[in-house]
Amino acid sequence: MSQILIAEDEERIASFVAKGLRSAGYVPTTVATGEQAIDLASTGEFDLLVLDLGLPDRDGFDVLSTVRSLGVTIPVIILTARSSVTDTVAGLEGGADDYMAKPFRFEELLARVRLRLRSENGGSESTVLSHAGLSLDLRTRKAHVDGRDVELSAREFTLAETFLRSPGQVLSREQLLSRVWGYDFDPGSNVVDVYVRYLRKKLGAERFETVRGMGYRLG
Repeated sequence: MSQILIAEDEERIASFVAKGLRSAGYVPTTVATGEQAIDLASTGEFDLLVLDLGLPDRDGFDVLSTVRSLGVTIPVIILTARSSVTDTVAGLEGGADDYMAKPFRFEELLARVRLRLRSENGGSESTVLSHAGLSLDLRTRKAHVDGRDVELSAREFTLAETFLRSPGQVLSREQLLSRVWGYDFDPGSNVVDVYVRYLRKKLGAERFETVRGMGYRLG
């Protein structure tokens, strides 16, 4: 499993990203300072670094520059509230592989993480998820049910992908909200139930089981 280092001093965001990556099958480690990020990134144990620019002790650009000067070649995705073109260009020219502005949705970050890791591993990760007659092509963003094509919206596709990555596992509404709708989700929202109904209608009601008091499961 890929080891991912998260350098983020805002605990809520760090926890959100780590939880989502762990659920997606990665092994995340979080640090809150630039010095810690440099020390751990230099060990050679990590496959990717998610780097916030606004760290309390050292600017993220400085951390990136130091990491690259030490010969660390792992992919770096910058995650920051700074979204100006100047900062974006500076990050990419400074050795970052990607740049995401806050606020962000987790599914977009996850897609970028997978892309960078796939590139590092020679594109070996499968781009098709399948289970019990249902398949999703992550490259073309198309869904197939028992041999027929089904049109899904972007959000429906991401929710279906989340279920397909954990078949047979009960996923709580909170888990689904955080993974699909982002870290600013409203925990009191019923949007998960609404979208599960959409998926049941399009992909088959029998596929998505309600586990009372816990959440939903792809059977």
